[in-house]
Amino acid sequence: MTDSLFFWLSKLIWMVVRPDFLLVAFAVMGMIFWFSGAVKKAKWMLSCVVLSMIAITVFPLGTLLLAPLEHRFPTNPALPEKVDGIIMLGGSENNFLTQMWHQPEINDAADRYIGFTRLVRTYPDAVHLFTGGSGSPMHQEWKDANTARQVFMNMGLDISGMIFEDRSRNTYENGLFSKALVHPGPGQAWVLVTTAAHMPRSVGVFNRLGWPVIPYPVDHLTRPDGEIKLTLNFSGNLGRLVTATSEWTGLAAYYITGKTNTLFPSTTSGW
Repeated sequence: MTDSLFFWLSKLIWMVVRPDFLLVAFAVMGMIFWFSGAVKKAKWMLSCVVLSMIAITVFPLGTLLLAPLEHRFPTNPALPEKVDGIIMLGGSENNFLTQMWHQPEINDAADRYIGFTRLVRTYPDAVHLFTGGSGSPMHQEWKDANTARQVFMNMGLDISGMIFEDRSRNTYENGLFSKALVHPGPGQAWVLVTTAAHMPRSVGVFNRLGWPVIPYPVDHLTRPDGEIKLTLNFSGNLGRLVTATSEWTGLAAYYITGKTNTLFPSTTSGW
């Protein structure tokens, strides 16, 4: 499967399997059955939608699914005295709003910028690499890297020595195109900064490319003690369920297509 075909298929498949879309789709189908006279089918369909909404409101299934992803790698890991490079994956940027408002707009994953900036200031002599093009099928001209440049300048960082990779459309291309830019050598220490739930897939990609990295997870959505409580929070629980479903689906897709070596990647030796 070519990278472009994978990109388009992944966008299409995810659009129709994400939990929030399925809730709406089943509700619409239920209404269609109702107005077409198939009342029994409509009642069954709409009952499933309502029961699902109640379950999502009360049971934090998304948190339960996110926990093993976020606990896969240690937070605030001990880093070596010498770090050769620091990598930040794009995905925190709202490029559409950045274009509309003419100022950098970032989303809930803004912790990536905080973690990356901290490491940049701790290791000023390391290679500082941001990788992120556009994950939008329709607007490839709206680049994560362009928004990132503005964010870093607003944060007071000197970006003259930073490397910005702006061709990648997904995590696999983040690793592939970044490796071609910086040519990491054997035994070098590279730190990878991304959202905690996204870290297993990201590490898997870099391992597959023969580029061992030190995971530096940020932007957590679960508790460090693993405690999960019942809630009455439909929007919050649904959001976490969508995020968790996206990551587990991505892990499966990357493993099946050979973009990672294992279904649930971990770190490898080499740093």
